[in-house]
Amino acid sequence: MNKLWLLLVFYFSAGQASQWQVEKFYDLDFEPISEMSGMVKSKRFPEVYWLHNDSGDSARVFAVNGRGEIIFPSFLPFHGQVSRLGRQPWPGHSIHLAANYDWEDIAVDADWIYIADTGNNGNARRDLGIYVVPEFNPAMIESTRAIRFYAFRYPQQQTFPARQWHYDSEALFVLNGRLYLITKHRVAGRISRFEKGANLYRLDKLKSGEMNEAVLVDNHPSLFMATAADLSPDATKLAVLGSRSLWIFAAPESGDKWLSGKSETLNLIGLGLGQVESVTWRDSNSLLVGNEAGVVYRVKLPD
Repeated sequence: MNKLWLLLVFYFSAGQASQWQVEKFYDLDFEPISEMSGMVKSKRFPEVYWLHNDSGDSARVFAVNGRGEIIFPSFLPFHGQVSRLGRQPWPGHSIHLAANYDWEDIAVDADWIYIADTGNNGNARRDLGIYVVPEFNPAMIESTRAIRFYAFRYPQQQTFPARQWHYDSEALFVLNGRLYLITKHRVAGRISRFEKGANLYRLDKLKSGEMNEAVLVDNHPSLFMATAADLSPDATKLAVLGSRSLWIFAAPESGDKWLSGKSETLNLIGLGLGQVESVTWRDSNSLLVGNEAGVVYRVKLPD
């Protein structure tokens, strides 16, 4: 493990100087995790982290411990962390009654795993939704099934593709039974060109088998290419990962305008982290940031 610390000194918008610490924490180096897109720490099982791949994979999740070691039922002797005689790499926990069209983020509360099938690069999808899976013990359960799928739509989008390509979400978090999505914006008609800005939507009063409407609750003019989000264990801070910066937003004093309060940012340009796609809180003062290649970095917040 590379223990070299990168000490970064810079100024926040408020003019306060502070320091972040970033280190390479571990490299998964696990073939089935080929394009890691989501990561979240369990609230039910100590030192369990849930991961999933991006689009094109089967409907499955993986569990790892705090050192990046794969967790799977030990009573399956024909699987393992690496290939060897008589063993194949663990293929992950299958999620039946689900499909990975474009899974982009994952969130948990005390009981459920929420998987966001919300990738919408061309802003033309009409089957966006969130899978709900009972959180299970990854050391005891081989596979499980989704028990609900919350289909939803953005009421501001009237055409498919949209006139403004502002309806792709790769960031999901949950608070008090409500699901929140943060959008990633593209130049209309240009799938590889991005715009500054992000919208925060809330999903509540959800019903399976119906088309639910996402409620627009906030926006941010400068947040660029949001790729993941996670709420701190005490729900006082929201981490939002972008391709260029990691944002930490303080909880709003009232309501749920999470993108409008005080924030601090870590500039990721030049750190060599790769294409970062996932973020989760490790504890109240540090986070794990993962890139698509499965390399995970620890980020310690300023004091």
